[in-house]
Amino acid sequence: MIRDVMVLGVGATPFGRHPDKTASDLLGAAAADALTDAGLQRSDVGAVFHATVSQKALDHQHMIPGQVALRPHGFVGVPVVNVENACAGGATALWLAIAHVRAGLSEVALATGVDKLVCADPARGLAVFDGALDVANRDEVLATLAALAAPLPPQLDTSRGDRSVFMEVYAALARAHMERFGTTESQLAAVAAKNHAHSVHNPRAQFRRSFTADEVLAARRVAWPLTVPMCSPVSDGAAAVVVASAEFARRAASSDRAVAVLGSALVSGTDRAADDAHNHIGRRAALAAYEEAGLGPDDVDVAEVHDATAFGEIQQVENLGFCPIGHGGPWSASGAGTLGGVLPVNPSGGLESRGHPVSATGLAQVFELVTQLRGSAGERQVPGARIAIAENGGGVYGIEEAVAAVTIFGGTR
Repeated sequence: MIRDVMVLGVGATPFGRHPDKTASDLLGAAAADALTDAGLQRSDVGAVFHATVSQKALDHQHMIPGQVALRPHGFVGVPVVNVENACAGGATALWLAIAHVRAGLSEVALATGVDKLVCADPARGLAVFDGALDVANRDEVLATLAALAAPLPPQLDTSRGDRSVFMEVYAALARAHMERFGTTESQLAAVAAKNHAHSVHNPRAQFRRSFTADEVLAARRVAWPLTVPMCSPVSDGAAAVVVASAEFARRAASSDRAVAVLGSALVSGTDRAADDAHNHIGRRAALAAYEEAGLGPDDVDVAEVHDATAFGEIQQVENLGFCPIGHGGPWSASGAGTLGGVLPVNPSGGLESRGHPVSATGLAQVFELVTQLRGSAGERQVPGARIAIAENGGGVYGIEEAVAAVTIFGGTR
């Protein structure tokens, strides 16, 4: 029998620069906060699913990063499964934890994610992202993406080698969307300005400065049409989520704060045609999660989506069904996704301003949504939020992400 699963506890460090802390320090703090939030002890945890990229790529802690990071914080004897799935590593760890509890293998499981990507040599941190595409065919991949839209005029071609290859990827996808659907720079700026405004009220956000849309447009160009405030920064941070069977949750001291997992989907990409947007990986993940939850886009009250750039949010509000395919730009520019709007998106500030310590990002989204469903988000609270959705994607293979995860939660208020 497949069991119902609840989120009992969440924890997250502030995202940003933490030169005085190790990955283990950050992870231990987030895991301890999640267990305290759940009212549980380490001995209650039946399995841990741990996501990281930087422990391997930068610290050279291959093969057993979770065991090394967790044992100093009292996680001994418990099974630890190490997960790597690009920017969707945290969401993948959660998907595994949910499946583990659903299957009855443990009453309680912990999903953790940590990355330290800020380096004295910025190029080292940016190079981590190079492994999130097909490295054997890197030039072919980038050429295929660049060909999705018309070539840039020379005055807009700012290509250079001191940034993540993924900014080039997102810029190419944004230009293709602009060419096909008429999405504009101003609409991208509206998304970024909205997310930076939301982050002002998030004490865990890396950046808490608001920008007007005009300021976003006037900022330094990264790769046309993207400017710096439209792009997620390089970050350090950790997050953790405790999930439990519904039976266990009912007996827990934190039962009145538990949040139900209604749908959980993890999918990989396909060899779809570039103009077949209805089969985009993010849309397929969303449809699978909606089907499992027995819900649809109209039921959602608040969302956290993977806005590695402002374009990412425009694409994902379409994939999640908040507006028709191709209408993400106008929908966003209308203010629909703003706090106080029709369906607030990224009240945390999103990746653009909350920060993006890759493997912690998907779990930080859950931290925000659980906080929202509990009614504890303070000045960024979405009034009456009962249904929440998280979308977390990672890597690139072909013309879309390599992996996408969508999880739906229901509040108990």
